[in-house]
Amino acid sequence: MQCPVCHNMDSKVIDSRSIEEGIAIRRRRECEKCKFRFSTYEEVEILDLSVVKQDGRREVYIREKIENGLKRALEKRPVDREAFRRLISHIERDIQLRSKPASAKNNGARREIESSKIGEIAIKHLKKLDPVAYIRFASVYKSFEDIDSFKKELKKIS
Repeated sequence: MQCPVCHNMDSKVIDSRSIEEGIAIRRRRECEKCKFRFSTYEEVEILDLSVVKQDGRREVYIREKIENGLKRALEKRPVDREAFRRLISHIERDIQLRSKPASAKNNGARREIESSKIGEIAIKHLKKLDPVAYIRFASVYKSFEDIDSFKKELKKIS
């Protein structure tokens, strides 16, 4: 791991601890050259997952897509970086749990999940974290047709 101060490539791990309910590891490091101490985070990355879009197309799962949608929903909301990281970790854990092996014609190695299920998972976790962000996200995800459908959604969280 490169030192952020002197850019030396050699650092040693001083301490490691599990964070975010065991989903990630925080490592405290020290640069071998300048002795600067810094922290790094290691978390699970979902690999070999396809997202089945509503029109049947399949795309490779890209974490940044869900992160960007959630960041827009949480814009100017009192949610710190750690809470956001936990949110993403919980969503990805549920995505992994709800994904299924791809059909035989898709080589079977890759797992897949429908984009609508990803939206449902995100909404479920966002609702617990911040009701305003939940409504923002839901208004885009559920494509409210009129004010009445929007009001119905608001009543669900009141």
